[in-house]
Amino acid sequence: MAELNTGDGGGKKGGKVRSKKANSKVDLTAMVDLAFLLITFFMLTTTLSKPQSMPLGLPDKEDDKTKDKPIKVDENRTMTVLLGANNKMTYYMGLLATPIAGPKEISYGKEGIRKELFKRKKSVLEYTGKKDKGMIVIIKPSKKSNYRNLVDILDEMAIVDVPTYAIVNDFTPEEQKLLEGK
Repeated sequence: MAELNTGDGGGKKGGKVRSKKANSKVDLTAMVDLAFLLITFFMLTTTLSKPQSMPLGLPDKEDDKTKDKPIKVDENRTMTVLLGANNKMTYYMGLLATPIAGPKEISYGKEGIRKELFKRKKSVLEYTGKKDKGMIVIIKPSKKSNYRNLVDILDEMAIVDVPTYAIVNDFTPEEQKLLEGK
């Protein structure tokens, strides 16, 4: 930058005395620091506040019903949970005609279905002897059950770490009678 020297060394005497004006400098260091702090803060808060979701596998929407083949599952590994009206939940292990355990009405929560799931998971592991062949839970919500009950049972599946579970909406007449308490 150019500077203007107004020294008293060359010529006029007794003139006006002018003060030297220093060039004004703005120090942007604090502003840059603040910007990086804000960027860091917002990056961390957005990655920490991601919504939690549970992966849910849905069947393919295929129109050809001839390709559907019934899947045979070991009844000793299968637990069926029926969700009814008024927070009613009933479970049985195996087939309804020849159940291994149940059918029994059970409550939600730590002392209810969770305790039973842990117990059954352990017995299935002892039965199969293989960790990859764990318990299978079939969840059947009725039309009278509410959404909260379905979310609660899905939470229990995540807590107990059930390897395979499915949501099915077809009820047999026997299961419908069982849910209605007849």
